[in-house]
Amino acid sequence: MADAFSAARLVAVAFADLPGWTDDDHAAAFTAFRRSAVRLTDKAPTTKALGPEGAALVKKGRLALELGEAVGPADARAFFETHFKPFRVEPIAGEGFVTGFFEPEVDARLQPSLAFPVPLLAPPRGLREIGTDDDRRNLDPALTWALEDGLGRLAACPDRGAIMAGALDGRARPVAYVKSAVEAFFIHVQGAARLRLPDGDLLRITFAAKSGHPYFPVARLMLERGIVTSAAEATADALRAWLEGLAPQERRAALIRNRSYIFFREAPVDDPALGPVAAAGVPLTPGRSLAVDRSLITFHAPVFVEADLAAGPFRHLMMAQDTGSAIIGPARGDIFFGSGDAAFALAARVRDAARFTLLVPREG
Repeated sequence: MADAFSAARLVAVAFADLPGWTDDDHAAAFTAFRRSAVRLTDKAPTTKALGPEGAALVKKGRLALELGEAVGPADARAFFETHFKPFRVEPIAGEGFVTGFFEPEVDARLQPSLAFPVPLLAPPRGLREIGTDDDRRNLDPALTWALEDGLGRLAACPDRGAIMAGALDGRARPVAYVKSAVEAFFIHVQGAARLRLPDGDLLRITFAAKSGHPYFPVARLMLERGIVTSAAEATADALRAWLEGLAPQERRAALIRNRSYIFFREAPVDDPALGPVAAAGVPLTPGRSLAVDRSLITFHAPVFVEADLAAGPFRHLMMAQDTGSAIIGPARGDIFFGSGDAAFALAARVRDAARFTLLVPREG
């Protein structure tokens, strides 16, 4: 771990300096860390620019597993205070910022119909991330994924507008169908969903790949068009209401401004209390899983988040267990609030200033 980084500096603080630390439910945080610990002992995470070191996290994960599951709040707090040191993340420019995400739960069908016409697609064959050794001469420098022809040659994947127009018909398998393009769009933005099927079963879909085109926040259009007067008003619920109120052609034009398109794979719903398995390889825990900039923060690191949300003060120890295209910067986080409409209500209005404190493993 570096003491300084071009985007931020880490400043040593004491646990006593963290507002709300003593009042947090450390047992809940410890349970989330143990979920990471299972993954840590199987595969050490790659150390990122701000750290902490992946190998050091593995050691603390093993200690957490040795303690077992029945750890009370006092012992859980003692675990974190004994084995970690807190460092405030202070960005060189700007301020910390937090948003919220959730797992949509919607009605769906496995076959298309007039009521369920919009497909959620599996990746087309040959779609993969562009590697550092790949020949990019014929590709837009902004692309991060591309289609391989089997001979090592890469071509751009169609973007959202082209895919909505049928560019991948017959090439990408529909996983399921939902009622509207807006519903599908929010599933894309969240990267996962629980789908309610007619027989009462739940099918989970999770991120499998993406088109590789740059992400554009469609909520910005509300600012450009004067629908809202500030970014703070461009919340997810406001965006959904605006999109649903547009005429079909206007709605399509707004949606395709975001050229990024997400592809999915099926997954079981093993524990309804938990979210999908995310980028760090563990199921997300409501209120305890945080999406971070994966180029800066090492997966599975504990991060204490302080923010004043519309729902009240948020002072929670969370685990870096996911990432996202819009999560960029050292003091940037996305809180997972859970699944369904209640979680959407909590997540939709979160666009708030925040402070982040990274917990770094002590030696030994």
